Amino acid sequence: MPPQAERWFKRILPQGLLGRSLLIIVTPLIVVQLVSTYIFYASHWDTVARRLSGGLAGDIGMVIESLRSFPGPDNRLRILGMAASKMDLDMRLDVGGILPNTSPPPPRGIMERALFEALRDRVQRPFLIDAASFEREVAVRVQLSDGLLEVFVPRKRLFSSTTYIFVLWMVGTSLLLLGIATVFMRNQVRSVRKLAAAADSFGKGRDVPNFKPEGAVEVRQAAQAFKLMQDRIKRQMRQRTEMLAGVSHDLRTPLTRMKLQLAMFGEVDGRAELEEDVAEMEQMVEGYLAFVRGEGGEASAPTDLAGLVEEVVGRYRREGREMDLHVEDTLVMPLKPKAMARVLSNLIGNAYRYGGHVWVRVGRRPDAAEVIIDDDGPGIPPESREQVFKPFFRLERSRNLATGGVGLGLTIARDIVRGHGGEVLLEDSPLGGLRARVRLPL
Repeated sequence: MPPQAERWFKRILPQGLLGRSLLIIVTPLIVVQLVSTYIFYASHWDTVARRLSGGLAGDIGMVIESLRSFPGPDNRLRILGMAASKMDLDMRLDVGGILPNTSPPPPRGIMERALFEALRDRVQRPFLIDAASFEREVAVRVQLSDGLLEVFVPRKRLFSSTTYIFVLWMVGTSLLLLGIATVFMRNQVRSVRKLAAAADSFGKGRDVPNFKPEGAVEVRQAAQAFKLMQDRIKRQMRQRTEMLAGVSHDLRTPLTRMKLQLAMFGEVDGRAELEEDVAEMEQMVEGYLAFVRGEGGEASAPTDLAGLVEEVVGRYRREGREMDLHVEDTLVMPLKPKAMARVLSNLIGNAYRYGGHVWVRVGRRPDAAEVIIDDDGPGIPPESREQVFKPFFRLERSRNLATGGVGLGLTIARDIVRGHGGEVLLEDSPLGGLRARVRLPL
């Protein structure tokens, strides 16, 4: 199949599982109906129409032969009366009548074609069929030597109602089966959608407390595997947090002793360097614990993102920082408020550390909410924008913690945002510095 035709074929196919499943069910059903209808119309209905028309043409031919064999008005009345009572044929002889000298219209439909062929074979006289002038009868006019014979035939003698009954039963049962299949397939697809929604919620860091496997055996197996995976990930995160909390406690004790001993040393050579090393170790431990705490622990709750940004910006403004804030709309969405506040504080703090002025915008996009933070600082080279998200990576290579930090701020921010199913992107700012774009799915 050519690529263009394949793309067109994919576009017209249903995209959802329910639509495709129904297509798999409906296509064979339609094919069977078409084949059955063709066979019925081509053989059964045609055969029945020919037999009915042949019987009618034979009756008309017998009456014509009787009129020719037994002439006279009395015999004519007797023969036409017997045709009406025994054959259900309303016959009238117009003495001296002549068929119109016009070519008859071509027969339409199976019934007219069968009747035309039967009259041509069995009557063998000029005739005309009128199936349109009367609703319940078909008029047949036959030219005789002494006049025009008019025959009015009830349509039920030429028409079999089994045709419509067959079609109605076939279409009705097909629609019934399609409705039943739709109900069952919708129930099966619902369980798949619930599994997809649970996986999406868990990927965004939200709890899925009431999820239970349901549906077909394969869907239940996938749901059960998802629950086991969810439990393993939660257990791993909990064990990691507890382990690092213990490491923090163990490290803080010797650090505290080292600080006390340094304070008792007095003025000795190398004391300032040792104090700086101890402070750096302490800050690194606190930063790594903050990184671990950003992975979980806090429950998601409906939160106004715009209000949260305004709250974080307000704290910086109270410190005397200059900042422009533009909020487009109220955005209530499931968030971990404390974790997201830490993300905004880290990004805005970085912008203030390297820039003189900061611009913050909050808005709604078609599929996500965005927080954009621009500064007028030196920015970050494009080749280093992915590396700055690595733990303990610092563009500023000095040991001054006041200017470079410990290299975990952006790591924590991306980890928290990805835990919400979003992403943090670094771009060139139109103001000359760096732009941090936070995208969160709605």
